[in-house]
Amino acid sequence: MTISKVQQTTNQGGVAPKANNKDLGKDAFLQLLTTQLRYQDPLRPMEDKDFIAQLAQFSSLEQMQNLNLNVNLLRGTELLGKTVKAKLTDEKGQERVISGLVTAAQKVDGQVKLTVNDQVVSIEQILEVSL
Repeated sequence: MTISKVQQTTNQGGVAPKANNKDLGKDAFLQLLTTQLRYQDPLRPMEDKDFIAQLAQFSSLEQMQNLNLNVNLLRGTELLGKTVKAKLTDEKGQERVISGLVTAAQKVDGQVKLTVNDQVVSIEQILEVSL
């Protein structure tokens, strides 16, 4: 049997979205699962136990992410009333360090944000904590 032509194809429909922090989140996990179901071999479909195991992993992933968010919020509330230094980056990529008292902690779009000197900073931007 002779193959006359090989052609490269790219299928963007089955590609999971890239996560910003190099970790797969629940949306990427669900995308991978649905892609796997869409392109499974019809002669060897996924077994029920495999599908249930993956759904359990998905549920565990979501619960761990929620737990992580709540732990980070707890960390943020522990910083209330303390002086912190935080590194901020502006739109031009210029970095500067601010120092001030933490006056508020809140959840915003799945992240913990602190208010320092009337500026909102992410808890990941905190460099130093002092009394």
